[in-house]
Amino acid sequence: MEKAHESLKQLFQQEFSKMVAVISKLFGLQHIEIAEDIVSETFLLATETWETKGIPKNPTAWLYTVAKQKTLYHFRRNKIFEKKVLPELTSREEKTIEIEALNFSQQNIKDSQLQMLFAICTPAIASEAQIGLALRILCGFGIDEIAEAFLSNKETINKRLFRAKEKLRIEKVKMELPSEHEIVNRLDNVLHIIYLLFSEGYYSKTQNQILQKDLCLEALRLGVMLTTYERTNRPKTNALMALMCFHASRFNARQTNEDAAVLYEQQNEALWDTALINQGNHFLHLSAQGDEISSYHLEAKIAYWHCIKEDTREKWEDILQLYNQLLLVNYSPSVALNRTFALYKANGQQAALLEAEKLKLENNHFYFLLLGELYKNIDNIKATSNLKKAYALAKTQTEKQGIQEKIDSLT
Repeated sequence: MEKAHESLKQLFQQEFSKMVAVISKLFGLQHIEIAEDIVSETFLLATETWETKGIPKNPTAWLYTVAKQKTLYHFRRNKIFEKKVLPELTSREEKTIEIEALNFSQQNIKDSQLQMLFAICTPAIASEAQIGLALRILCGFGIDEIAEAFLSNKETINKRLFRAKEKLRIEKVKMELPSEHEIVNRLDNVLHIIYLLFSEGYYSKTQNQILQKDLCLEALRLGVMLTTYERTNRPKTNALMALMCFHASRFNARQTNEDAAVLYEQQNEALWDTALINQGNHFLHLSAQGDEISSYHLEAKIAYWHCIKEDTREKWEDILQLYNQLLLVNYSPSVALNRTFALYKANGQQAALLEAEKLKLENNHFYFLLLGELYKNIDNIKATSNLKKAYALAKTQTEKQGIQEKIDSLT
């Protein structure tokens, strides 16, 4: 029984999104909730059947067959296909479509998921809701997992997803790739959502390590999907892939078995994933084709340097220049803060202190943490004062513990 439950859980995450995408592609995004219900019912039946009869030889094929049957039954029983779907299909070629044409071939699954990704990333829906939809519809995450990822509750997430799906209906968003002219702007939005999804896992506040890693892996999977299509396989797509590979390569070294965070300087290089670092180098090389330099290019090169543990002047001078460029392309307080740290590593405490004092990021514990580092051995009273401010603002117990150790070392 336990084996059946484990197989179902794994299959749900792998197949839920594929099945919803294929059904939604055939019948339209306005029926996306029906598609979700059908797929959920399919997995419920699998739970009941497999517990008594055992797991079938080809569980995926079993799921696809049952989903087809349930889809046929639902749309015919409610006469949705004849009354609602067909009238909305305009061309003669589209009207010849048959309900039996539900196609779970690997190519159609990939096409459907890519089209779903672009549909979800419509500018009509807010970024936070787009991430929620992506996690649910494209990654197969449950409402509980999404709520945990957002440090929220099920009711809030359900409302957010409901409003986002309403937007898809009201705006009559279609599951299709944008035209050649539109795809450049829409691709920016798609890449941004994948970037945010990865960040949600990599910089997550949740203590669930499995969830954190799964979020990152799903972002990588969606990024890989974009690289397999010529129209979406652009230099900036490869730059984002490089960035995620470099960061993901250090995932296992960032936390101990006791869930304590490990600072970069203290990470064990042996735990870094060299295969992912090599993949990152591959995508970084591909991203150099073309004349565009996006923020993903700059962040990927910074992440590349962080996959080289040794501190050298060349490393930090290059990182500093990359942050200088990144500030011009995509200014944010966190980039300015990271740039100040790079300045410290390249040119020393005094040079960085002058810049750090100008930032005045009064609600950012990383800011006071940096000031504590910069004042160390110059003015230990100020260093301690800033570290205490960082401690007060830190959100997790792990962070507070690390800051307290720094305070103790000064006093």
